[in-house]
Amino acid sequence: MANNSILLVEDEVHLHDALKLNLTMEGYEVSSAYDGIEALHKMEQGYFDLIILDVMLPSLDGYSITEMQRLKNNHTPILILSAKNTSANKIQGLKLGADDYMTKPFNLEELLLRVAKLIQKSAPLNTTTSQELFTFSGHQINFNALQATTAQGELVNLTPKEALLLKLLIEHKNTVVTRERILQMVWGYSVFPNTRTIDNFILNFRKYFELDSKNPKHFISIRAVGYKFQE
Repeated sequence: MANNSILLVEDEVHLHDALKLNLTMEGYEVSSAYDGIEALHKMEQGYFDLIILDVMLPSLDGYSITEMQRLKNNHTPILILSAKNTSANKIQGLKLGADDYMTKPFNLEELLLRVAKLIQKSAPLNTTTSQELFTFSGHQINFNALQATTAQGELVNLTPKEALLLKLLIEHKNTVVTRERILQMVWGYSVFPNTRTIDNFILNFRKYFELDSKNPKHFISIRAVGYKFQE
């Protein structure tokens, strides 16, 4: 077996050490993180074939980490481990982009089997580049290329933050996304910009995509709460 790399994010030290030992014995290269912020740093610094992710973590929970990675177009397989064992918890994790979900306590042999299956399944995907496109009202957004083509044929170059905010709003179509959620998911977890920054981004989107920017149809402000995208 090739030395596939795994990021293990688990704050319970004894469980972390036991999992790391067993994964290493299986031939995997294992990197460790013990809280959410440390996990994000590790993900930014290197490539992993799989992320094993606890839900209840200090500083940032596993659900938020999963959603942030998918918004950033990181398709590394994520296996969630959690003491939260209801169907609602599992559905939430899978909806946010996790590839698998195991509840604690779990069978070690089953976990190792699922790890191997996830890495094997994702291997062909890691060698290809897919274009993420979204089309609405004649406009087309290419998230990978950081570009949009308006219904009038105008090419718009998007900043990475613009693309992340667009993707967040589009993936929560017809649902209000709060300002706090936007700041956490787009700007990160430590230093937040002034909330007027979000307003300026929304104004840009209206300029790009609305027929009448003063009477927007797609990018709607919900006073004192947040924003909503609708087709």
